[in-house]
Amino acid sequence: MKTGKSQLDRIHFISIGGAAMHSIALALKTGGCRVSGSDDEIREPSLSRLKQAGILPEQNGWNPERITPDIGTVILGMHARKDNPELQRALELGLTVYSFPAFLYERTRNKQRVVIGGSHGKTTVTSLILYVLKKAGMPCDFLVGASVDGFDNMASLSNETEFAVFEGDEYLSSALDLRPKFHLYHPHIAVLTGIAWDHVNVFPRYEDYLEQFAEFTRRIEPSGKLIFFREDRELQKLVEAARPDIETIGYATHPYFVEEGRFFLERDAKTSLPVKLFGRHNMQNIAAAAKVCLELGVPEDIFYGAVKEFSGAARRLQVIAESADYTVYHDFAHAPSKVEATVKALRELHPGRRLVACLELHTYSSLSASFLPQYRGSLGMADDAVVFFDPAAVELKRLTTISADDIASGFNRDGLRVFDSSRLLKDWIESLPLHNCNLLFMSSGNFGGLNLPELFSAVNR
Repeated sequence: MKTGKSQLDRIHFISIGGAAMHSIALALKTGGCRVSGSDDEIREPSLSRLKQAGILPEQNGWNPERITPDIGTVILGMHARKDNPELQRALELGLTVYSFPAFLYERTRNKQRVVIGGSHGKTTVTSLILYVLKKAGMPCDFLVGASVDGFDNMASLSNETEFAVFEGDEYLSSALDLRPKFHLYHPHIAVLTGIAWDHVNVFPRYEDYLEQFAEFTRRIEPSGKLIFFREDRELQKLVEAARPDIETIGYATHPYFVEEGRFFLERDAKTSLPVKLFGRHNMQNIAAAAKVCLELGVPEDIFYGAVKEFSGAARRLQVIAESADYTVYHDFAHAPSKVEATVKALRELHPGRRLVACLELHTYSSLSASFLPQYRGSLGMADDAVVFFDPAAVELKRLTTISADDIASGFNRDGLRVFDSSRLLKDWIESLPLHNCNLLFMSSGNFGGLNLPELFSAVNR
């Protein structure tokens, strides 16, 4: 793609409301591009952010008349179908159409690219790296999948930076580009945090899913580096098969200990520091970020000083309500490995507190009856375990109907409660005894529209 003003001055986003799409649109608008977009539905926080920037579409829906010959680039989101009328018009006019990862690669083709991939932890690792780099005064282009304290937007693009840091997702790029997003970035420094089967609607066999990570390593730039979690067996196999020109750098769980409900990192035999992140999986995420920052030239003291302050990315074990008797956490966990790690983290933080874990099944994988046995044991460390699913989500995704019996069989967990109504779930939450209790809500959705902060605010009253 050309980088002259004429090519970048006019950019249209088809499906602008997505988390990554609207963030990239805002970054380009800040950089001086003329940005427009469309979508059939735009929710918060995208809606308010686009409105404030003056690029919120006047009406929802698709209108091919928005696509004019003066548009230099069209960026197509995964939400838009192949028969989208705006996309069809763009193709008729011969306009340049990119998925957003392809566009980001073109914008950063001449920069050093760092890409964090893996089935879990990549958002936290990427967020921590960005937080450290900001503290170190090292600006970069970036894209991350969650809000981070100190950053106004989840994406940044500039002609002044020398490197880029991208969270690398293994899901497909767009209706026209069925490659996983992280295949398009061609990193100089690649990170893999671990592999656990997900996205069965796209990768129906575990072997298909594994192959995407193998291909990711094959797309590392010549003489690049692969930073990997060496306690993961699948990653060990990938490393053994890596090209000989790639430098492989393993990391393990950062040494730590827990004392009086706080996690402490052990820098050496004599030095420790308290951190706000908690859970063994986050000690692994810290170790991954440390390796990347070292490769980018961040002094160790700056790294650990920033880690001490870092409170995590939004919806990653985020406290949404708290009292003397209980704490309510919200987490994005939805895949089995993420659910298990999140539950274990809270158990390790407060071993003496009752732990209530509530998981929403919302993704294609989690709503597939054949995939449900993958969750076996994931809620094992919770005192009370709840699973919620919305039949409307199953219908919207055009999946075969699942039942409470399917879920109970798949999870194979004694005492498991299953709800398919947000009203009944709300009633059950309001009936809970909350003394000496941690409540954990895990979902990539919103529990059928349940407003958890508002609900627990009402409980407090």
